[in-house]
Amino acid sequence: MTTITERIGTLSVGRVESVSAEEIRIALFDETPQATALNTGVPTGFPRVNAYVLIPNETGAVVAVVNAIFITRAKPTPAGQRDEALVDLPFPARTIVTIPVGTLLREGNDSDELPLYALERGVPVLPSVGDPVLLPSATQLRSIVEATTADRLVQIGTAPFAGNARVWVHPDKLFGRHVAILGNTGSGKSCSVAGIIRWSLEAATAQPTRADGRAAGDSATAPPNTRFIILDPNGEYPAAFGDGRLPVRRYAVGGAGGARRLTVPGWLWNGQEWAAFTSAQPGVQRPLLLRALRQLRNAGSSPATAKAQAVRRYVGYLRRVEQLYADLPQSVTGFPRNREFGSLLEGLVALGEIDETALAPYGADAADLVTAIAAMRTPVDQVRSSRHYTSATSSGYNDFQPSDLQTVLTALRAIADTVPLAATHGEVSEDAPVRFDVDALPDRIHEVASATGGQALNNVEPLINRIQVMLGDAGLRPVLDTDGAESLADWLNNLLGPSSDFPEPLVILDLSLVPSDVVHIAVAVISRLVFEALQRHLKAIGSSLPTVLVLEEAHSFVRKDADIGASAQAADLCRQTFERIAREGRKFGLGLMLASQRPSELSSTVLAQCNSFLLHRIVNDVDQDLVRRLVPDAIGGLLGELPTLPSQQAILLGWAVPTPVLVRVHDLDKTQRPRSDDPAFWATWLRQAGVSPDWPALVPDWEQAFKKDIPAGSAAPENPGSA
Repeated sequence: MTTITERIGTLSVGRVESVSAEEIRIALFDETPQATALNTGVPTGFPRVNAYVLIPNETGAVVAVVNAIFITRAKPTPAGQRDEALVDLPFPARTIVTIPVGTLLREGNDSDELPLYALERGVPVLPSVGDPVLLPSATQLRSIVEATTADRLVQIGTAPFAGNARVWVHPDKLFGRHVAILGNTGSGKSCSVAGIIRWSLEAATAQPTRADGRAAGDSATAPPNTRFIILDPNGEYPAAFGDGRLPVRRYAVGGAGGARRLTVPGWLWNGQEWAAFTSAQPGVQRPLLLRALRQLRNAGSSPATAKAQAVRRYVGYLRRVEQLYADLPQSVTGFPRNREFGSLLEGLVALGEIDETALAPYGADAADLVTAIAAMRTPVDQVRSSRHYTSATSSGYNDFQPSDLQTVLTALRAIADTVPLAATHGEVSEDAPVRFDVDALPDRIHEVASATGGQALNNVEPLINRIQVMLGDAGLRPVLDTDGAESLADWLNNLLGPSSDFPEPLVILDLSLVPSDVVHIAVAVISRLVFEALQRHLKAIGSSLPTVLVLEEAHSFVRKDADIGASAQAADLCRQTFERIAREGRKFGLGLMLASQRPSELSSTVLAQCNSFLLHRIVNDVDQDLVRRLVPDAIGGLLGELPTLPSQQAILLGWAVPTPVLVRVHDLDKTQRPRSDDPAFWATWLRQAGVSPDWPALVPDWEQAFKKDIPAGSAAPENPGSA
């Protein structure tokens, strides 16, 4: 039987030559294997980049990863020491550069008296020059790569340079602190995303769960309480989960492909999202837009609030008139005063027409105000029909003579006697998720601008026109869903199940048919509502509701600068939403999984909050430099292999694993892969694949999608749900 010392001697491959905090240089012995080592019990490739070595010390053994291998020319023996009978020629000596990544500790023995080890992050004691360097045994390799027993929950692949040891991750560590999966097109990035989601759900399904009143392991236990929401801009992932092995809820615009209808109702958008969608300018347009939204939401919140809102608007008119015109001479003459006053009258009449109809059903509570509105209409109509009121002039209005002015002011003061001038309270914010008629927004903005007077109406005309064009776009109507009867609770239940009605743990939102004008806002609204829902759930229930938000093509939505091809305001808003989720989501149980082929275009704030990275092949030097800056300096050297990684291999590092590891991601059946295969040009050219196009059959559906007579939010009757 060999002693421990003899055993260590058989595994020794070199000695430490130099030590720094960033790297350890090791001079290999002449007898160290050139390609394959046999003394670890199994054939082991050595020396290899990304292989592991051990350097024993008083705390255990420093684990180091081979980063570089090179040959140095050893100097000839000095003249006084050489054997004159031998020819002393320079000969090559091999040196490896390693990066320390952790400490391997002995944790006792198993039931068969075999040693057990555990990897500890960090290196409290660096080795000294001259220390022996060992090859790890097969057991030690598994201990380096494989997680602790408690963390062996989801297996994602194997480690080729660690004896094909299994690579495990714990969902709490992988998703709880956000994960970024980065790599060029064709490197296997999308398959890794689909695989990690699938293997996580399969692992959760295989584990015993516990429902109320049932013991763990009972066959009647409830399904896993898991939540994955995939934001899929290219429609890749329905194919990855269409094999029926996992329950999935799919949503697409108009219920395309048998999915449920995807809607992001306009009344769920907050003021900031509406401002970004309409590109409202901050000077005049944005405040008037927010005021109009506030009025519409208050009108839809309750009858009492609607009456109070109408009263507040009339109070605003009265104060405006008294401030601007009470001290004027007997007439309103000259541009722009005549136009300001004319615009004010136009808005006042329109307001009366709207509010009288809206307030009439409220009976006696609104009777006085309705009567005052009716009394005001007659003198205002007289002014509008008089010779002093015309739209033929350049300003739109002629001068208002004393009699015209006096008639209107008398009517306004009559309303002042009916309406209390004290400010009303209890209004809801423009950000409140209160249903309102989105189609009424342009008219309400016009009304608010008219009440403001001055140049306000002229300034908001472009905004009103933009909104009218957008609301008239048949491509946007199914997304805005302005006619839908769905409540906020229903919308969240559809999206954030699983529940008794929606037991599926995975939701795929196919964004491929969402118009480009609204896709950034749709993603921002969905993500914000998920975040706020989890916040309120934690506050109300006292426990979090862990949810994973998966964002494919993240560089399109979390750009560090404005997207030239999209609205700058919408792109900035989308980025800000995800930056907030990245900073605060962990507190409320919301984890992010970002997938991107251009990490250099991603927001640095979002990337900095990701604590785990799965890095596939990255060729672009700018992207490589960014990735290296995301990891500690000592580990950055391990990423030099990124440009040469084959498909399906990646470097996994960060909080999810005890040490950086090169992992070969598990295979996925062809039916379980996202629809992102490279096009078969040659086979199609030879008519061995693909089909000939039938454009006459395709065009009618294309045209129908943009016809304005399509009912808003129409969908197939067999897919009643929406989100």
